[in-house]
Amino acid sequence: MTEEALDAMGPVDYIVVEWTGQQPNGEAIPHLIDLVDRGIVRILDLAFVTKGEDGTVAQIELNELGAEFAIFDGASSNLLDDEDINEAASAIEPGTSAAILVWENLWAAPFASALRKNGGQLVASGRIPVQALLATLEAAEA
Repeated sequence: MTEEALDAMGPVDYIVVEWTGQQPNGEAIPHLIDLVDRGIVRILDLAFVTKGEDGTVAQIELNELGAEFAIFDGASSNLLDDEDINEAASAIEPGTSAAILVWENLWAAPFASALRKNGGQLVASGRIPVQALLATLEAAEA
């Protein structure tokens, strides 16, 4: 990727989503496709893993998950390597499956690019889980 292309990119995020005792059923796929179709995000990488009861980690091929996952075949920028997948798998419990999703926030690309061109740089970032927001609101109401 060229320096110019990198400069035009939006922030890149990742998530690891765990399913206990089962594999994903594809229910969220239409929502992710909608975000892509509307130009809000660009999927950079998507990997599925399973972690055995003994802690053994194995990748799950898309064709093992069902036809609805075929749309993601080839959705890989090769950002995720084996080390990344093993690190992500360390966050999940034995006997579970997980999806590792890496995406670019296209909606923020012009803003992020303008900040970089003006000498700005990201020095901190984070997320507030919905459960934490709900707990704070409940505590405030009490």
